[in-house]
Amino acid sequence: MKLGVLSDIHGNRVALRAVLADMPSVDMLVCAGDVVGYNPWHADCVDAMRGVGDHAGYPDEEVPTVMGNHDRAVADTTPFAFNGMAKAGVEHATEQLDDEQLAWLAALPDERRVCDGRVKLVHGHPDDPDHYTYPDEFGPDLLDDEAVLVMGHTHRQHHERYEEGVVMNPGSVGQPRDGDHRAAYAVLDLETLSVDEHRVAYDTDTVIHAVSDAGLPREIGFRLTQGR
Repeated sequence: MKLGVLSDIHGNRVALRAVLADMPSVDMLVCAGDVVGYNPWHADCVDAMRGVGDHAGYPDEEVPTVMGNHDRAVADTTPFAFNGMAKAGVEHATEQLDDEQLAWLAALPDERRVCDGRVKLVHGHPDDPDHYTYPDEFGPDLLDDEAVLVMGHTHRQHHERYEEGVVMNPGSVGQPRDGDHRAAYAVLDLETLSVDEHRVAYDTDTVIHAVSDAGLPREIGFRLTQGR
């Protein structure tokens, strides 16, 4: 069984479409959180993960997703300290999403298991959803009884394989911060416990113009060209 693994879409419809078009055939999609925030297409990205998106190539069923800190802030279940760019994105998403979309975000769990419990999804850390778990913190101690732990939040693509299993971050679809501006995702083979990391170029100029047109901070768009 192969899983397409996404995280940190952050309202970037252009990057999401590029990722889904580039992704090889998989049996299932999963998402490690932060569907919304920063970029202007929050509703479209939420609907894509809900399986009700109207764009050809979008999932036709709900994607198992966990709650990211931006998702939580928009759903208004708990506050989070944001910088100006992140705060603007949260406010924009709150204004854009309808009641049904907000209810979907609010219902997302902090942790989710799929594939008969073999894969565990969290956003930041198994013990703290808001903790940034960078690659140098990866280790077998993060694993419980699952074969694969999927995390997001840092926007840095990385994976490690241990005797105990795999710890991975697919990177960010909508706002990479590992020096590579291309949209990131991964494909997990559950039979071999192998991870293929992928990057795909997309039209960042379209996003930059859309960010400006939405009245969001211009830096949100410009940083996409630098992968930071």
